[in-house]
Amino acid sequence: MAANIAQLERRLGYQFDNPNLLLLALSHRSFSGVNNERLEFLGDSILGLVVTEFLYRQFPDAREGELSPMRSYIVRGESLAQVAKELELGSELLLG
Repeated sequence: MAANIAQLERRLGYQFDNPNLLLLALSHRSFSGVNNERLEFLGDSILGLVVTEFLYRQFPDAREGELSPMRSYIVRGESLAQVAKELELGSELLLG
């Protein structure tokens, strides 16, 4: 996987400041025995913030009642799974 980090960064169009966090995020508990729930909690919060800011700026006249369902749709598991599939992240997961 270490050699693939640069390839994954190119595919995502993003360079990670700390590649170890990327490895941790891609590691299933069965692979490392490490519980990533705290990292997942942080990531969910950051994703929510980024999506909220995007929608706020993209739809300046929208009311909260219109923005909330859009955000919920974007951050739901099914939507994120589709994005992960399109980015071919499944092959990058570290499973035990």
